[in-house]
Amino acid sequence: MSTTDTPAAFSEYRVIRDLDLDPARTAVLVIDMLNDFLEPDGAMPLLEGRRLYEPIRRLLACARQNGASVIWVCDEHPPLDREFEKRSVHCLEGSWGAEIVAELEPAADEYRVPKRRYSGFYETDLDLRLRNLGIEHLILGGVVTNICVRSTAHDAFFRDYEVIVPVECVAATSEREQQSTLYDLDTHYGTVAGLEEVLAILVGARRAG
Repeated sequence: MSTTDTPAAFSEYRVIRDLDLDPARTAVLVIDMLNDFLEPDGAMPLLEGRRLYEPIRRLLACARQNGASVIWVCDEHPPLDREFEKRSVHCLEGSWGAEIVAELEPAADEYRVPKRRYSGFYETDLDLRLRNLGIEHLILGGVVTNICVRSTAHDAFFRDYEVIVPVECVAATSEREQQSTLYDLDTHYGTVAGLEEVLAILVGARRAG
């Protein structure tokens, strides 16, 4: 076996399971779909992420119609946050940049989790909120795949949640990072699937119930 074959061979020691979602035990986590990351006037925009608006809207509509929860995980920082030693100042508390993009129309009763680090679980009450709701399955969408989505997926897996990432609902800092991160998530931390498959499972599970 060549050196270039080794990482793929190692990663492919995985178990393939069919997706089986109970909407009542499923939550959609919408990660960092915020003005500073997606609007042209934002502090550090990834304009590629704007292509996620329509697929995430479809995912949200299906989740709401079929009894799954929706939770918004949102970057939010004080002015002197140490993250700004590594990244440009962004998503300051109370600022326009830290607001969810208007195009996604978050419902007033949907919970918003502010976070200061990449993972939605680090030093937040997200895990407690999910446990209180009886959530076992997490569907992740948002930006960026290789940083905050990935970090949140890792921490979700470490806490024994089933992680699903619809490929159309996430965007990375480059195509290389998108493909690499999705591969790692699918082989080690969860399931990467097409949006149509995820929607069909949510609808089918509701009808079956």
